Amino acid sequence: MPFLTRPVLPAGTLSGAPQPVLATGDGLLLRPWRAADAPAVHAVFQDPAMHRWHVRAADSEAETRGWIEEWLTGWREERDAQWAVADADTDRLLGRVALRELRPADGTAEVAYWTAAPARGRGVAARATTALARWALDEVGFHRLELLHAVRNEASCRVAAKAGFAAEGTKRSAALHADGWHDMHLHARVRGD
Repeated sequence: MPFLTRPVLPAGTLSGAPQPVLATGDGLLLRPWRAADAPAVHAVFQDPAMHRWHVRAADSEAETRGWIEEWLTGWREERDAQWAVADADTDRLLGRVALRELRPADGTAEVAYWTAAPARGRGVAARATTALARWALDEVGFHRLELLHAVRNEASCRVAAKAGFAAEGTKRSAALHADGWHDMHLHARVRGD
């Protein structure tokens, strides 16, 4: 049975080119991950605050090297797209921003991020998320980006608002964290916002 619509983004839209480096214009660089980032990623995941809002823990640098390999493979397979957020001058790792749950044919993806403890409170997540959303919506042609965060994670709610993601509602008991089930706020940006 034929479809009545065409894919929003044809297969190969992302993987047909190298993963780009994206500059925020205000001191941050979103760049593909490197194996050399493994020690910094491991250090970030030793922070107890990361365990509160994320479901993964890192037991070793070897484990985080494996994550980085997965993140790079995700681009090639158009499964997800992950960037290291680095200081544009020093290349010091400040965080991560990603498009997960890619559905290119539908033109949709979910935005995710984290920030290293020393970089928190400086707008890193909001600036990186804004740059990623502009690239995905305006340059690549995604139609809709969603952003979910635990209702109790007020900092993530501020990031979503600063990055132009409109609040759309609450998904009840939608994500399992180490401390139990969390209600999740749903935010979104659509092309043209």
